[in-house]
Amino acid sequence: MNSEMNSDHMNGNPSTVTDQSVQILMDSILADIPDRLQGLAYHQKLGEIVEELPDDHQALLRDEVDQHLKKMDTFGASDIDLGGAGCAGKVWFRIQGIKQPERDGLTYTTGQSDLLLHNLILPDQRKALLNTGNLDFSYQLTQNNSPVARFRGDIYMELEHLALNMRRIDQKVRPFSSLELHPEAAKVLNFSYMKYGLSLVTGLTGFGKSSTLDSIIDAHNKSVNAHITIIASPVELIHQPGKCIIRHREVGTDVRSFKHGAVEALRQDPDIIVIGELRDPETIMTALEVTDSGHKTFSTLHTASAVESISRIVGEVPENDKERIKNRLADVLSCVISQKLVPSRNGKRILAKEVLVVTPSVQAAIRNNNLNEIYQMISEGGSKGMITLEQDLKRLVAESLIKPETALNYANNKKRMSELLKA
Repeated sequence: MNSEMNSDHMNGNPSTVTDQSVQILMDSILADIPDRLQGLAYHQKLGEIVEELPDDHQALLRDEVDQHLKKMDTFGASDIDLGGAGCAGKVWFRIQGIKQPERDGLTYTTGQSDLLLHNLILPDQRKALLNTGNLDFSYQLTQNNSPVARFRGDIYMELEHLALNMRRIDQKVRPFSSLELHPEAAKVLNFSYMKYGLSLVTGLTGFGKSSTLDSIIDAHNKSVNAHITIIASPVELIHQPGKCIIRHREVGTDVRSFKHGAVEALRQDPDIIVIGELRDPETIMTALEVTDSGHKTFSTLHTASAVESISRIVGEVPENDKERIKNRLADVLSCVISQKLVPSRNGKRILAKEVLVVTPSVQAAIRNNNLNEIYQMISEGGSKGMITLEQDLKRLVAESLIKPETALNYANNKKRMSELLKA
């Protein structure tokens, strides 16, 4: 896959110029769309034209996007963006956490990028996109009919044109040991030790939640005889069955929603249920109910700390359900890992984490809405496997892996971080 790529791409090597045949094809297709069409009518017409294109024309347009995706491996990029006014016609890459355009590379008109993106998706996906203005989907590169790379894609509307972000899914699962969890925390996550409970992996976008969840799934697949059902939007890494049966169900393709997938899973004899994200009250309540029924459940949240994760779950549900949800959450929550990827001294990024193991004292704090007490419980709970983000950042500084100013920049509690650095 890498034979046609080199580092000169970021510096505007002439080889990045669009193949003339692709340029001619795009212009000829767009010429068939009346100028008077705008908005939804424009996209419906463009979609109809794309669906009628000969297979070789569709393949040529798809290869135009694939060539950009292949460059991600050379650049060490995690994400790619193109399309819409916000990209100014350029293709952008996120490299070591920094977003930047391909210098002197290809440029596309909004019409050309609309065409390329419509050509990536299926008719049913296009219908969903035009109904909601957003589409999550999975995409893969193939070579000799075998997949060589997978991506999580998101197409969305921006000023009546299409924009795309794709994130490269690392096919190499990080060893569970690389998470450097305390043995007590690792035990809580392990199905062999605890066969029920809700464990959350939380963090903001781009901080590696999916990779950590994949490490946990992979560890079970290598050590436990069980049935794992993964419900995701979209499915990212595909785990090959080892000691476990592993079912991958993609929302919108295999199942209608996270809620439906979780409820249906109860009739499919799973041991472990993985819900890709707790993104709405309905999914949150379903996850709690599924766990309460005696299953081990894993999921993710877009939150920066363990305490914020608990607060978010309680805050998302209707007011008349809050008391019931607090009690149920206290009963079923077993562990929260909140993580960040922070710049290291070697120019890469390194994992910093906060770990909450739910003890009777934590349960009482959740039930009584004394969430402000939990941070102190984490900071004093080292023997039980707990660590605050600030304590872990201090460890990374002490090991000369990150700079003190990096620790302060990425800390949630900057006052406490300053105290730890001075100690």
